[in-house]
Amino acid sequence: MSRRERSAHQDHYRRTLAEPTVKRYRGWKLEDAKARFSELVRLAQSEGPQRVTVRGKDAVVIIGAKELERLLPQRNPVPFVEFMESLYVEGLDLSREPDYGRDVEL
Repeated sequence: MSRRERSAHQDHYRRTLAEPTVKRYRGWKLEDAKARFSELVRLAQSEGPQRVTVRGKDAVVIIGAKELERLLPQRNPVPFVEFMESLYVEGLDLSREPDYGRDVEL
């Protein structure tokens, strides 16, 4: 391998590692994924994302629950009362006419 070819190969390898692309993950045909689903789940938990293809095209990526939690934005739930108190409602008329229901003839 010439020096130029080696350099091009190394550049490609570095770009491949730097790009978080679905192609880097192990691929499964849909029928294999269905037949070996337990293994697919185990590998997603232990080795990382597993992609599933349908008719040769990427369809879905299976990831572990811990990975999903890491990727989702962190939620800081606000207590309901604090949330309601934070709303601007001054000047908003929240009064209602009394409603006694309707008369029903039995």
